[in-house]
Amino acid sequence: MASPSYISNLTQEWMESLQRWHLDFFLIPPTVITLATLMVNPVLLACILLSRALRHETRYLLVANTLTADMIFLILNLTTVICNTVRARIPLLACELVTAVIVTTYSCAILTITLMVVDTYAAVRWPLRYHDILPPTRTQWILLGVWVVAALYPFTLVIMMEVERKNPHEDVPLCLVLVSLGFIQAKNIMLIHIYFFVAALICTLLIFYCYIRLYMVTRTQGIWQNRFSRARVTLRAHGVLLLLYFTPGFAFTLELSMFQRKDISQDVRVWISTINMCVFMMLPRAFAPYLYGLRYREISDTVMQLLHREKSLRQIAA
Repeated sequence: MASPSYISNLTQEWMESLQRWHLDFFLIPPTVITLATLMVNPVLLACILLSRALRHETRYLLVANTLTADMIFLILNLTTVICNTVRARIPLLACELVTAVIVTTYSCAILTITLMVVDTYAAVRWPLRYHDILPPTRTQWILLGVWVVAALYPFTLVIMMEVERKNPHEDVPLCLVLVSLGFIQAKNIMLIHIYFFVAALICTLLIFYCYIRLYMVTRTQGIWQNRFSRARVTLRAHGVLLLLYFTPGFAFTLELSMFQRKDISQDVRVWISTINMCVFMMLPRAFAPYLYGLRYREISDTVMQLLHREKSLRQIAA
């Protein structure tokens, strides 16, 4: 664990770079995207959970899990950005716990969209046995396992750091996922890189395998010939979101590798971290409700019914 004086000096330099380049204006994108997403995601979640037909479909449970993970991520990310902008000092333990939850929700979203690809492959590959393979109860247990797997490593690191810490009441002037993991990786650099690399590799291989097999199974059925067929549109939507979700993760791995390198300017590290945290990590959360939520006809129809019902109730009340 880095000494308190080293942590204080580095965070102070980080804040000076933020002020020198006026990067506090990057508070605007996460604020706008978080507020806009929090207006849509709860409505979609309500439609899925309140509809018996939707909550008994595996794909909609996966969508609901992704939206839930995204909302928690957005709320905590915006909270840390606001605290950093107003220069609020927070306990180091609280910062590490927030960091662990942010990493958990990000990892959970990645794992869930990977399962969406696997679910699509299973539905196409074994259409007659699909509901026996992935019934709702089994899907719920799988999603619980996804949360446990996503939370296991980051919370284990927090426990390890708390056991080794000499001053449990230490405060930090800046709370960043990069800074927290950057100090942890000083002693566990290989473990952290192996964790992120293995997780990304497994998800990538699964996604490519499922897509290649899907194409091989369906290429003779003529569904790929029409440029705007549902299969092509679904593939494009999945491809865009997968790119948007995975790119910030790879950028964050690059940030970790540059964190304590002396040959890279502090300003460069601050710029890359700020843009990745306030822009790139926001984009998939902004697009997910529309590409994975409202794109499904059943969800959009349920949303319209809910809005019409609310409008009718208002007219009756008036």
